[in-house]
Amino acid sequence: MLITLYSTGVRRSELVRLQVGDIDSQRMVIHVHLGKGSQDRDVPLSPRLLETLREYWRSRKPRKYLFPGGRGPDVPLTTKAVWHVCRGAARRAGIQKKVAPHTLRHSYATHLLEAGADLHTIQLLLGHTDIKHTTVYLHLSQRHLHAVTNPLDALPVSDAAGAKRSQRKQQK
Repeated sequence: MLITLYSTGVRRSELVRLQVGDIDSQRMVIHVHLGKGSQDRDVPLSPRLLETLREYWRSRKPRKYLFPGGRGPDVPLTTKAVWHVCRGAARRAGIQKKVAPHTLRHSYATHLLEAGADLHTIQLLLGHTDIKHTTVYLHLSQRHLHAVTNPLDALPVSDAAGAKRSQRKQQK
């Protein structure tokens, strides 16, 4: 579950509704049905996630929902259960900060940005209808900020030592 959250950036409500048939290994996408705003979208399926999901499927053999709940194979996991799994994994890893499923979504978006993805692409992958949600959602990492070229550095500017002083400054 956690690998799927981080690898796709889906919301936990979208994760629990994923069905086995939503994994399209031919096109290498996962189809997200009725995301926020009742919008469907496809997110990339990484080869590494596909292999992980195949191993998971061989061991658990889910029928309908990719992550079935405890009330039966045809009932999805609850969003609260995903939250508990995430918190428990963070605690076992010795992470003191609060970690929630949304943290993995945020990390996915931030790491895409750091890898050079543009905001519009990230907007589409996250299922945001308005780019404002994407820009508010992401914080710029120090590495990303330092990678930006200052426009002044691209201009040919003469050396300050060789520049003449104005008459007014010379008289003072």
